[in-house]
Amino acid sequence: MKDRIKQIIDQEHLSPSSFADKLQLGRAVVSHILNGRNNPSLDVVTRILSKMDYINPDWLITGSGDMYKSGYKDRNAPTQQIPANPTSYNSPQSDLFSQNVISAADNVQNTEYRKEIIVEQPLKQPEIIENKTVIYQKVPERKVSKIIIYYTDNTFETFNADNKPL
Repeated sequence: MKDRIKQIIDQEHLSPSSFADKLQLGRAVVSHILNGRNNPSLDVVTRILSKMDYINPDWLITGSGDMYKSGYKDRNAPTQQIPANPTSYNSPQSDLFSQNVISAADNVQNTEYRKEIIVEQPLKQPEIIENKTVIYQKVPERKVSKIIIYYTDNTFETFNADNKPL
């Protein structure tokens, strides 16, 4: 299947990164598939078939049948036959190097009587900032009343605020 995905990229004239972007996949996902590190997941196959609905699902999955669905016109097929006789292009407008002389006066508009339109926008009123005093509520003062120390030998000591062991 990796060869068929590579064939799609080649037929659509896409780079692997633009192919990944078109399918909304990570570029690393496409890179890993093309390098043979990973096989295409169901998500990759469904995105190819949904974003490129002209791809034949049987061809993509099994490799049987045509690449494009029946009735789809290949993008690479020429839509118009280009005549081999270049003399049919001798019209004056089709000459690449012919110069069309355009007077500069034709392109310049008379700006002397042009009115200037002034749009008045109301100025934003500055926001009035009020000085507010912040009132902090006093928290009652705290003091240590008791400290308990635990030792690794499963003993402990208790100290009161006056630093005397109990």
